[in-house]
Amino acid sequence: MLRILGLWLFCAGLWLVLSGYFNIPLLLVFGALSCALVVFIAWRVEKADPEDQPLHLKIGPQAILYWPWLVWQIVLANLDVAKRILDPKLPISPTMIKLKPTQRSEVGQVIYANSITLTPGTITASLSDGVLEVHALTQEAADSLLEGDMDRRVTALERSNA
Repeated sequence: MLRILGLWLFCAGLWLVLSGYFNIPLLLVFGALSCALVVFIAWRVEKADPEDQPLHLKIGPQAILYWPWLVWQIVLANLDVAKRILDPKLPISPTMIKLKPTQRSEVGQVIYANSITLTPGTITASLSDGVLEVHALTQEAADSLLEGDMDRRVTALERSNA
């Protein structure tokens, strides 16, 4: 029962953070009910097993370093995209590139693909057979991904959670 409550609290907290609705009672009720529905479904498919934890996250030093770095990259990319929208003289050169991620697990590759997609100006179009196909708004964004800084950071994050 405690694990089910923990799963509900996690879902409710995540819903609150992602929705941002802290002061509208009707939406808070709908959020609580939708979290309860998720917990009920998880319990019915035996994912809220009392012998298992509902969430497997380790927060190590790499995670503490990675998430603020990613947020900063998102801010920088937002500013770049906004400048290109406001100043039509700045070049936009849509580019498709293929990347071979260095992460060993599928979860690591998905974290990498999602990190790319969260960064404005880039989107992961596909991930298959360990190869990412990425659309970049500019050649600079594509070159930044090809340099591999984000890939190295996600690989370090994956190793710290192993």
